[in-house]
Amino acid sequence: MPLRAKVTNPAFKASSMSTSANTKELPGDEADDVLFNSIYGLRSIELNRPKKLNSLNGSMARKILPRLQEWEKSHLANIILISGAGDKALCAGGDVAALALQNEKGIEGQKASTDFFGLEFQLDHLIATYSKPVISFMDGITMGGGVGLSMHAPFRIATERTVFAMPETTIGYFPDVGGSFFLPRLDGETGTYLALTSTRLKGVQTLSAGIATHYLHSSVLGSVTQRLSELVFHDSVALPERLDAVNKTMAEFSVGVPQNGNQILGGKLRAAIDRCFGFDTMEEIFAALEKEKETNEKWAQDTLETLSSRSPTSLKVTLRQMRLGKKWDIAETFKREHQIAANFMRHPDFVEGVKARLISKPPRQAEWQPATLEEVSQEAVDEFFKAPEGVAPLELLNKTTYQQYPHERFSLPSEHAIEEVVRNKRMSQTETVKHFVERWGQKEGVAEKVSSVLGQRTKQGENGLTWV
Repeated sequence: MPLRAKVTNPAFKASSMSTSANTKELPGDEADDVLFNSIYGLRSIELNRPKKLNSLNGSMARKILPRLQEWEKSHLANIILISGAGDKALCAGGDVAALALQNEKGIEGQKASTDFFGLEFQLDHLIATYSKPVISFMDGITMGGGVGLSMHAPFRIATERTVFAMPETTIGYFPDVGGSFFLPRLDGETGTYLALTSTRLKGVQTLSAGIATHYLHSSVLGSVTQRLSELVFHDSVALPERLDAVNKTMAEFSVGVPQNGNQILGGKLRAAIDRCFGFDTMEEIFAALEKEKETNEKWAQDTLETLSSRSPTSLKVTLRQMRLGKKWDIAETFKREHQIAANFMRHPDFVEGVKARLISKPPRQAEWQPATLEEVSQEAVDEFFKAPEGVAPLELLNKTTYQQYPHERFSLPSEHAIEEVVRNKRMSQTETVKHFVERWGQKEGVAEKVSSVLGQRTKQGENGLTWV
């Protein structure tokens, strides 16, 4: 499919060229829902449904997948950039309203919805294992399917307009698109908290939480795009060197890390999250939040009310997903999530949740089935993690896998990395912060993140810091 003449990213208006790919469009696919652009060695994927906040559908995925495969083989394509048209969203999620209406048609509709998730997960896994640098501009709303297009890329650029969330329990579903992999690997129980409550992170908060790798002002994204297009790599240059060059280019456009609201998941709130969300059953989490009201009444009560409005089935399945996902590699993650998604397509809560929260005007409280946690049995939760009858195992497009993200050095240091240094180096706080700032190449935000973690989790002793 040739490139369309319409180009919304200003960095490409001066110079663009056509490329082609062996796409397989189906009846009803939209012609201009994705724009593919080229400028020197940069290849751009621009999601182009701004009126729907660039929500991802099958038509878009069917175009993006073969284009990525083509570019991976091309010596002319050096860097892949994913962005969204307009200034409101990269991608607000999958087009779940269409899926819910499709599901109401019965088994065939549910199968078609399951097939969409399979296609989406193949795309996400391809990005996660791509052999060239991939950059995602998380400018604006980045939720659900938009997170899948971003979170597995080596470079995830947040701006002052970024709004991140995994809101799936709100609609009777579960945090998919690789949420089983990246959420349990965030600091402490923050991933469990984000998965169950759908809490939103804004702007620089995504950087400190480990979601974004860089924070830039939205006004420089056009210049960043142009600068990235100028990077030239000889064929012999290996991927790590290419990634380092991209990382240094991002640093050229840094405007500093805002301090206000940076550590939303830090301090006393972070301690409360770890206390309340470290359990393996929802009943224990609810009990811990009730106890937390003694010292942190407003947050605990607000969180209880939030969880009480969610699908009980979604909550229990999601909590199990968070615990199991810690052990899944990236390939198993998408294969297992495909099974879970197929089971949710057959469960009444998904259609009810989407209709209640997204289709009804004004939104209403969903009527979940079952309606209480007590009614959701262990056996019912177990069924979501089994292959449903008639659904073939998901076949990924390559065999590449890993247990940890291979490019974590571009994010801020994780709490686990900080703990290892504290336990092994026995340095002072000043020395520890300096160690990480130097090791991370003077990356902005490192000193603030390390200082915050050390302030919460360590004590100064005669022989250096001690991890508490």
